[in-house]
Amino acid sequence: MAPGEAADARLLEERSPERSVWAFWQITRTWLAAPDRGNARWLLAGVLALTVAQVAIQIRFNLWNRDFFNALETRNGETFRWQIVVFLGLAALSMTVAVYHLYMAQLLKLRWREWLTRHLLEAWLRDGRHYQLELAGGGADNPEQRIADDVRASTDLAVEFATGLLTSLLMLVAFVGILWTISGALPLVLAGREVVIPGYMVWAALLYAVIGSALTYVVGRPLVRLNIARTVAEADLRFGLTRARESGEGIALIRGEADERRGLAQLFEGVIAAVRGLMRSQRNLMWLTSAYTTLAMIFPTIVASPAYFSGAITLGGLMQIGAAFGQVQLSLNWFVENYPRIAEWRSSVARVVVFRDVIEELDALIADPSQPTISITEGVPDRLVFRNLEVAFANGTTVINDASAEIRQGERVLIQGESGTGKSTLFRAIAGLWPWGAGEIETPPREEMMFMPQRPYLPLGTLRAAISYPRTGETFDDAALVEALETVGLERLADQLDQEERWDRILSLGEQQRLAFVRLLLHRPRWIFMDEATAALDEANQDAMMQLVIDRVPDASLISIGHRPGLEAFHTRTLQLLRAEGGARLARKKPRSAREREWSRTPRRV
Repeated sequence: MAPGEAADARLLEERSPERSVWAFWQITRTWLAAPDRGNARWLLAGVLALTVAQVAIQIRFNLWNRDFFNALETRNGETFRWQIVVFLGLAALSMTVAVYHLYMAQLLKLRWREWLTRHLLEAWLRDGRHYQLELAGGGADNPEQRIADDVRASTDLAVEFATGLLTSLLMLVAFVGILWTISGALPLVLAGREVVIPGYMVWAALLYAVIGSALTYVVGRPLVRLNIARTVAEADLRFGLTRARESGEGIALIRGEADERRGLAQLFEGVIAAVRGLMRSQRNLMWLTSAYTTLAMIFPTIVASPAYFSGAITLGGLMQIGAAFGQVQLSLNWFVENYPRIAEWRSSVARVVVFRDVIEELDALIADPSQPTISITEGVPDRLVFRNLEVAFANGTTVINDASAEIRQGERVLIQGESGTGKSTLFRAIAGLWPWGAGEIETPPREEMMFMPQRPYLPLGTLRAAISYPRTGETFDDAALVEALETVGLERLADQLDQEERWDRILSLGEQQRLAFVRLLLHRPRWIFMDEATAALDEANQDAMMQLVIDRVPDASLISIGHRPGLEAFHTRTLQLLRAEGGARLARKKPRSAREREWSRTPRRV
């Protein structure tokens, strides 16, 4: 079983499908009561009204069915022609109601999906939760599929099931009355005594449906679990294919295609196994539903035929009984006919609910004052403070222990340490992305801080948007953008500002890092945090970029993580993470000489 599948199976066991459906119903109630629901209530009322209208038209068609065949039996041409006119009117009305019912139901699905997708995106892409969920695990694998596919399936099928179930209930109530009235009583002799069964066709329909529904539930019960297994396997394969495409250069350079094929083949084998299990279960269910549906075609005629042959009912009455029985049977048969889709819907609902629950549980854990997490507070603008800071992994292992330090506005501090001592983890903790641990970090206002990771994020779209990120592309004028590009040595890109490309694939990592310095020059933050932000640059370009920071934003504080030679020259002091039992300790490195500090302040030509 794949890790994602195992996590989903565990969470599904904790939150049974029935509980997931109830939780989804609570989400629905929240949507219908939310201030941003839009016209959801009106759409829902319109769909329900049109559903009732469809049922009323079907009742009238049943009466028409009786009158039409009676006209044929009595050879009454005038009545026959009038029934054709009635049929045309009912058909036109039925088509009109059906078209607007479909359109309003589609609008309702769209509005519901839009609201739920927006709220899940807000919860997922907030305060680094998308990143923290990947670190913490917990069963929220493949969030992109949950938001794109499972939300769509959950909302679309929910609307279809709600309208279908309402239609079935109304049809059942209406046609049970009709069937009870026209089927009459069935006299039977049991043990020498005559027993009369009123409305016997109703009881025959109920018995037929109960047997079919019970067998369907027993045979089709594994479908929910198998649908989840298939969805997880498909998502894992899609992720593997996407990862291979995104990492194409690295795979090609080290000739890793054979290994990638083996890995993808294993993921595809998981899909095949899951689909085969689903196919076997659907095959067993299909045997049952096919037999059930086929027998239903002749069952009412056989049961009602004695009354017809005895002359108790006319041909029109027999046809009306058959049609009414069919409607009653269709209503009672709703569960049988829709069970495979219900199983698919319940699996999608379970994945959506689990995703929402995992985010809420992480929110609650971070907000719980009794849980040991790093406290992040915004303090005064001129300092960054660590107080008794402990940084741990999500599994509880301490990586940095009892770190305390204060960095003042304008200082340039380099943080060094061996690999694995938690430098990058400390970087994430300062950014508020890493809650695991204890102690306190007091930061300057978040809007005055800029973080520069080793691999800059370049969003999809134009180069202008990539440079201006996270602000909009219209924030900076062309002259400022071109000047900044020329300053960092990317003047060749100056005429491509409005060109849409995959810039993260077109530009080398070194060019991407220089593009990050373009952002820095444009945004001019007061606090700059770099995590190996010059690792892909040669020493000359690294020195040039660091000197740019000193020259162009001289009052900014700079906190850097890096191993490259020469970085100390651009910083006023160095803090070092020293490996120790129970977690690395943060210590101050020996101060640099006055000559070294003077050299770092000497302007250099870029």
